[in-house]
Amino acid sequence: MPSKELKRIGVFYDGNYFLHVSNYYNYFHPRRRRINIAGLHELIRNMVAKEDEVAVRNCQVIEAHYFRGRISAQEASQRGNQLYNDRVFDDILMSEGVITHYLPVRTRSGKKEEKGIDVWLALEAFEQAFYKRFNVLVLITSDGDYVPLIRKLNSLGTKVMVLSWDFEYTDDMGREVVTRTSQDLIREVTYPVAMHDMINAGIKANNPLINNLFAVPEYTPPKVVETEAEAGSDEVHQGRAMNMNNGYGFIQFPPNNLFFHHLDLNEGDFNEIRNGDMVEFTIEKNERGQDVAKNVRKIDAEDPNSY
Repeated sequence: MPSKELKRIGVFYDGNYFLHVSNYYNYFHPRRRRINIAGLHELIRNMVAKEDEVAVRNCQVIEAHYFRGRISAQEASQRGNQLYNDRVFDDILMSEGVITHYLPVRTRSGKKEEKGIDVWLALEAFEQAFYKRFNVLVLITSDGDYVPLIRKLNSLGTKVMVLSWDFEYTDDMGREVVTRTSQDLIREVTYPVAMHDMINAGIKANNPLINNLFAVPEYTPPKVVETEAEAGSDEVHQGRAMNMNNGYGFIQFPPNNLFFHHLDLNEGDFNEIRNGDMVEFTIEKNERGQDVAKNVRKIDAEDPNSY
C-alpha cells in the first residue's frame, strides 16, 4: 500500500541545457514539439511516486527554479522577435510557478559566456534544500561540474534525480551536434533518468504522460472575411524567410519585413522552413491594420515557379 507521506520536490533547470533539449525536440526529433513545463513536472511527480512507492497526489513540486544567462535588451531587439519570444517563455515559466534567475551574458575574446550562472544554481539549490527540506531535488542538466553539489545534497539526506538526454543530430550548417551526460554525474545521483530512452519508448507505447510532455501548438481561430476588400490581394509574392523561431517567422519584403505564424502555412511543416529559404505568400491586413504574410508555402529548389 502506498505511503501517505508528503514528498516535497524541488526542480532546478540549467536553462541553457533545457533550451538546447527543447530545440532538439522541436526542430530535429520526429516529434517536432517543444517540451511542456507543466507536462514535465507531472512526469516528475509520477516518477518520484513510483520510485518512493508514494501516491502521486502526495508528491508535489513545491519549488522550481530556472537559471540562464541572457543577452541585453538592446541586442535582443536587433534579433527580430527575440524580445517577444523571451517574454512569452517568461510568461510560461511564471504560469507554472517557476522562479527565474538571469545573469547578463558577457563577451570575452569575442565569445559569449554565461559566467557564474552554474555557481548560482548550485548555491541556490543547496540553500533551498537546506531550508525547504526537499525529499527529492531534481536537476535538469548534463554537466559534471554539479557533482560537488550532489555530494552536499546527499549529506543533507536529500535524494537527487537527474533528468538527462543523450542525442546527436546534424544541424542546418551540416555540423554534427552530440549531447552526452557526464557519467560522474550519473554515478552520484539517487535517481538517474535517461529521458531520451524513456521518451522514445513512451511515444511508441502512446503513453499519455509522455504525450503530455510535449507542447501543443496554439490554436488561433481563423479570421472571418466579411468583404473582398478585407480579404486583401490574391497576388502571390516571393521572399526569403528570416528570424525563424518557435511558431513564428518573418519574410524579407521591402520596405518592411512581413510577420507570419505557423498557422498561416498553406502546406508543409513550419519546422522545415529555415532562415534563407524561399517562400511564396499572399499579403493581408491583421487586426491592427498591418501587412502580414498569409498562405505561406516553401518553394523547393526544383520548383518551376521559383526564381
